[in-house]
Amino acid sequence: MGATPVPARDIGRLAREMEEHGWAGLAVGEAHGILPDPYPTLTLAAAATTTLKVGTAVAVPLREPVLAASAMATVHGFAGGRASFSIGRGDGAMKVLQRRPMRVAEFERYLRELQALLRGDEVDLEGAATSIGRIGLIDPSLDRPKPPVNVAATGPRMIGVAARWADGISFAVGADVERLREGVATARSACREAGRDPGELVLGCYLQLAVCDGDADRDRAREAIRGLVMTHSRFSAFEGRALAGVTDRDHQPIRRSLDAMESVLRSSRGGMTEVAGGAPGELDFYPRDAVDASFVDRFAIVGDPDYCARRLGEIAALGIERIYIGTRGVGADVAEENTRRIGREVLQRLAATR
Repeated sequence: MGATPVPARDIGRLAREMEEHGWAGLAVGEAHGILPDPYPTLTLAAAATTTLKVGTAVAVPLREPVLAASAMATVHGFAGGRASFSIGRGDGAMKVLQRRPMRVAEFERYLRELQALLRGDEVDLEGAATSIGRIGLIDPSLDRPKPPVNVAATGPRMIGVAARWADGISFAVGADVERLREGVATARSACREAGRDPGELVLGCYLQLAVCDGDADRDRAREAIRGLVMTHSRFSAFEGRALAGVTDRDHQPIRRSLDAMESVLRSSRGGMTEVAGGAPGELDFYPRDAVDASFVDRFAIVGDPDYCARRLGEIAALGIERIYIGTRGVGADVAEENTRRIGREVLQRLAATR
């Protein structure tokens, strides 16, 4: 996952390469005004592949539930049942539109309605019974079991919502094994409190990973994912205060990430500086001085293929079944070299050890 491939119309070619190189899935984000609409983009990726899963990371609650459910069900049908969707409160996407993220209670209602619609149930939306259940009857090629929907969560309240209503949960705390272990324990406890078997909830996480050939190549690798580190680390602060579990040395870089992303996302012209002599789509989208190299190395995974594979194995051993690997930020590595290297050099090593 990461910034939508450039040009987006060629995503099918990249999706085929990813399928060949051992990737299990391809996810794109939803950020209106910054990224292309995810659903037609995912349709192109699905049409070009046969086994690669497709989905969002992360969809946001901007569309009416019936519109979001219809789009998801259509992509799922086009993909032959290979779609899986991740949804969150929409922090960054909402800021782009000068809105606040949806409140947790409102998001819980939205998620319940979305899940019911995807099951084909009738849902009372503003006093009217609504359903998308006829789609599969009118076009039997789209008649598929409900696609899984997992929730992006960092804090305990959102983890609780996911435990009650989602098919899975994905933690946005980076590659910190201890924080991930705490998230796993919190999610399982929340499931039990909701009267649900913890084994029903698929656990996942978002992490940023860059492959390098040694110290001389490390700065280039960091640059591919620096923006994603800023994007995801800011979720570890709520209203400027770091969440429990964040170490003292990370308070300041997380706050800087939060402030820097506010300045980019809330400006209609933020992040539009083109790199001199760069390829189309290559931008200085993220402020360069917001986070330093040591923080990128702590929050993400940066190293040679063996190191990256070992770290992924450690995270999977926590009971994490779905890992969304962030390969590049907006404006960086538009050739998707890091994506290709992860598939060829890291995922194949990881598969050989499992």
